Amino acid sequence: MSSQLKPTAVMCPAISGIGSTIQHGFFTRIGGVTDGIYASLNVGLGSKDDLQKVAINRANICASFGVDPGQLATVSQVHSADVAVAHSAWGDERPRADGVVSKTAGLVIGILTADCGPVLFADAKAGVIGAAHAGWQGAMGGILENTISAMEELGAARENIISTLGPSISQANYEVGPEYIAKFLDADAENQRYFIPSGKDDHHLFDLPGYVADRLTKAGVQASALGICTYAEADKFYSYRRSVHQNETDYGRQISAIMLSA
Repeated sequence: MSSQLKPTAVMCPAISGIGSTIQHGFFTRIGGVTDGIYASLNVGLGSKDDLQKVAINRANICASFGVDPGQLATVSQVHSADVAVAHSAWGDERPRADGVVSKTAGLVIGILTADCGPVLFADAKAGVIGAAHAGWQGAMGGILENTISAMEELGAARENIISTLGPSISQANYEVGPEYIAKFLDADAENQRYFIPSGKDDHHLFDLPGYVADRLTKAGVQASALGICTYAEADKFYSYRRSVHQNETDYGRQISAIMLSA
């Protein structure tokens, strides 16, 4: 490793149960070299952090999978429903997308988050993996379904795909205004069930994890969720919303990553 520190991750029992052909991790903010508000495993290339330290953290993520530095394919996330196919790492020329799929062994693919929902996918039988960044815009726009479809194009079978939602902001900490609710109700009146009154004027609390999990289930894949809140666990996870509430100038990003074993 590039550092004495070791990145720490939360594992999904369902994905771990597939066997040794799939490695994965919903990484925390613990076990890196960045400091200050970015302490300590910030992997965000778009942050205002020291990019040399960010590069060390990203190299150490690769090392935790047993591959060389640079074998990490992440995208330039834009809250879209677009999915990129990774045959190799892109380096500085990252595609603008919010999902990534691959069938290349030894290549780590990942999604960066700081409250939004990171979803990892795997079809071990077909040898196809995926990762999606599911914020409210991407989830409503179809990023989850598009990632599944992209996996099918690589040979995956929908009924064999296991998906897991990693650490994301919980409903208790996700207060939104009426204009936000209107977008969801305009899309589908049934979305009302994902909102409860917050006790503040016409604001509500939004259940992003529930919304994401339900869309995964409706898409026909095997779905589970870790049930971990990024906002509540400040010592373990970065949170955009918490950084705003604390008047911080920026925030770190954690990574959720998956790899087919070579």
